[in-house]
This record gives sequence, structure tokens and C-alpha cells, in this order.
Amino acid sequence: MRGRWLLAFLLLWPALVQSEEVVLGLSKAEVAITTRFDGSDIFIFGAVKRETAIPEGPPLEVVITVAGPSLPVMVRRKQNRFGIWVNTDALEVDAAPSFYAVASSGPLDDVLRDTDDLRHRIGIHRAIRSIGAPDEITDADAFTEAVIRIRENADLYQTLEGNVAVDQQTLFRTEISLPANLTEGDYATRIFLTRDGAVISHYETVIDVRKVGLERWLYALSREQPLIYGLMSLAIAIAAGWGASAAFRLLRDS
Repeated sequence: MRGRWLLAFLLLWPALVQSEEVVLGLSKAEVAITTRFDGSDIFIFGAVKRETAIPEGPPLEVVITVAGPSLPVMVRRKQNRFGIWVNTDALEVDAAPSFYAVASSGPLDDVLRDTDDLRHRIGIHRAIRSIGAPDEITDADAFTEAVIRIRENADLYQTLEGNVAVDQQTLFRTEISLPANLTEGDYATRIFLTRDGAVISHYETVIDVRKVGLERWLYALSREQPLIYGLMSLAIAIAAGWGASAAFRLLRDS
């Protein structure tokens, strides 16, 4: 008899844990980077689909992350030696998102347990992977902190606590600003529903960020035909210099 109850529980468990699911919407599924691109605001909204009434107990919380492509980052430490700043140590961080924003309906420590943060790699520190370090570097975490600090100052890393509005534990919405200096690629967007700090459901989608028009053509040319791109850049520089010189002579003679 006990075995039957256990089997029934295991069969019903997926339905129980998925009793609340995300239904997502995006104001933009694509972001076009042009020569006039100065950033973009992404409005993320959605609702919670339920088969039963709202559970009693701790309120529903929402955490949303948007992550750009992850790439290795070389971090160098400078020290003042005899009045000159020189590179002393270097460490390559294995993978760091080019852009990362995490928005939550409350303080992140209150709405998300550390174990769930570790499992899903939600917080900014968790999103960065730095596996090993040379033996001579004993403070590898300082290099990761440097990446976070620099990119936070450039508005590339954002922690937006309390930025997600949740209405009646059913509707949620937030707005995330993408800066002008974006890296092209797929921006993974994740939505997590939590209760009492535990993730009970999550949903993933992608925002496509691409260069278009002349910007796209120049980018592709620089990658696929670097020699032609270099010669063209040189020719443009020479023409611009000649044009400026000619204009200066005309102004001087007049």
C-alpha cells in the first residue's frame, strides 16, 4: 500500500510543482543596432497560469534576468612602481556576460534562496564563471569583482531590486534599459517564480540583438574580409585628410 502511495505521489509531482507557470510577453523580440543606436528599453511583462486557486502562505515573487553573450575576459592588475603604473598580474575570467541585468520584485536576498541562486546562476556573481587561477594569484575573486565593478560603471551590469511589479500575485511587469554599447548576439531572458525563496517555475526566451544596414555590412566586412576592410579604412582616412586640407586652403585663400 505504501508503495502505491509513493508511486501516485511521484506521478503527480510534476503537476504539483508546475501548478503555477509563466505566460510571457515582450515589447520587443528583436533589437536593431544602427549607426544612430543610443540604447533601447525592453518592457517585459507576463502572467501566472494556474490550474488551482492562489496558494496560501508566502506571496509569489518574480525574478527576471537578461544576459548577453558570454565571452572570456582578460583582467589585468596595475600597481604603482616608482611612480609608473605597470601591469603586475593577469587573470582570464573564463566566461562573463557582455551584458547582465537581474530585476526582482523585492530584495534579492529575500526573494531568492542562495541554493536556488547557485542552481540557476541568477545573481551577477553566479553568472560569471572563473574556474582556475595561476598559483601566484591568491585573490582570484578580486579579478571577478573588478569585471563586475567596471561593467556596472558602464551600465552593462544592472541589479534592479524591487523593479518588478507584481499585481495580485498574477500579473508582473518590468522595464530594462539596454545601453548603446551592446554586443551583438542572443540575449537570454529568464523569468523565475519563487515562493519563500524557492524557485517553483521558470521560463526562458531570447531577445535577438543584431547590427543592421551599413553597421552590419561594415561589421561583416571586418570579420570576413579584414584586408579589404583595412584598405578601405585607409583610403577613407586619406580622402578625409585630403578633403580637410583642401577645405583649409580654400578658406585661407579666400
